[in-house]
Amino acid sequence: MIAPYLRRGMAAGLLAGLLAGLFAFLVGEPFVDQAIRLEEASAGGHGEEVFSRTTQKVGLFFATGLFGVTAGGIFGIAYACFRGRLASASEWNRSLSLAGAVFAGAFLIPYVKYPANPPTVGDPATIGARTAAYFTMVALSLLVILAAWHAARRLRERLISAPVRQVSVGLGVVVAVGALFLALPAAPDPGEFPSGLLWNFRLSSLGTHLVFWTGLGVVFGLLGERASRRRPL
Repeated sequence: MIAPYLRRGMAAGLLAGLLAGLFAFLVGEPFVDQAIRLEEASAGGHGEEVFSRTTQKVGLFFATGLFGVTAGGIFGIAYACFRGRLASASEWNRSLSLAGAVFAGAFLIPYVKYPANPPTVGDPATIGARTAAYFTMVALSLLVILAAWHAARRLRERLISAPVRQVSVGLGVVVAVGALFLALPAAPDPGEFPSGLLWNFRLSSLGTHLVFWTGLGVVFGLLGERASRRRPL
């Protein structure tokens, strides 16, 4: 019975992706425009554009919508697989807890190690190595979150008290994430890029992902609650 969860995830992901695209358009794109103007000023003129900025801004919604459908579908499949093992008894709480866990593993922890940079920052020759390091961090962060969930579940089954269980799992996550931060390559130096603009861009990127994963968890949870009420007793 994965198909209903897949459809629900894709629908929730599309809506969350469009909301995230709107946030990125209103909050993030002005900082991208500033970064491009700085690059053009330092280069002494306008570089050749494959796509105009207007086309890129319109394409932003297509990209976030497509990402939302894809990520939402994967989320729906994961939810179907883990639904019976999640501690909460309601579709709403299960959805929010799973969305929060995926947000932490797929974005937040990697973001702390490798914060987002505007397109004009970084050496183009190192983009392959930087991309590989980032996705390695994403994969390992998700494994840490999965291991933490499994450990918490096992401790709960053994009737370990909540404070002991939560502190133990939390310390384990901190140690594991710290080891990843030390083992993987350092984030690239942004050079002389204005620090205020850099952090404004990074915060807008964080906000975009927060809007997406919050929207996905909320919409998926609401659809799940609606489906559970329709289900015959």
